[in-house]
Amino acid sequence: MNSSESSHLIETLVSSEDILKGNFLHVRRDTVRLPDGTPTAREYVIHPGAVMIVAQLDDGRLVLERQFRYPMGAVMIEFPAGKLDAGEASLACAQRELLEETGYTARQWARAGVLHPVISYSTEFIDIWFARDLTLGARQLDSGEFLEVFTATPAELLAWCGNGQVTDAKTLTGALWLQNVLSGVWALDWQTTAPERDLR
Repeated sequence: MNSSESSHLIETLVSSEDILKGNFLHVRRDTVRLPDGTPTAREYVIHPGAVMIVAQLDDGRLVLERQFRYPMGAVMIEFPAGKLDAGEASLACAQRELLEETGYTARQWARAGVLHPVISYSTEFIDIWFARDLTLGARQLDSGEFLEVFTATPAELLAWCGNGQVTDAKTLTGALWLQNVLSGVWALDWQTTAPERDLR
């Protein structure tokens, strides 16, 4: 579908103001004109983007994390993930986050796609990366970061997605990608990285 076929759905920016600029969140309120000419307000969070890594060991087990998420008041099962630093390339971020959070580096990487977890109120996007040919080293957690790394089979993860133990949107999307890759329905374009690049 091309953009001209969607022109009757587009909202036009009239004005914009910052509501909050915190250490992590940047919230804006825009006045927009709806397709029928009616003005209305749109409040949303500006996010720099992030990555998620579906990392698989040689025996097929997946590298996962358990982490307390304060807004949910619960410990969540997730794939490793993290926010892009200013000017940071997506692959470099994926390599950095995998090492920092889990201690693993990977020689082979494949970008699967992108997801937009909260399209109604945030600009956030998450690049989905697959990683294999893993080597375990020491974790480099940020100050104040507490998480537990563990492994599980794809079947175990999919069962947790099905029974409601996994509700994190990015991990559910990663599981969808994993299921389709393992079945051969979706293909990945793997690239090999030199060991020294894994630490950048």
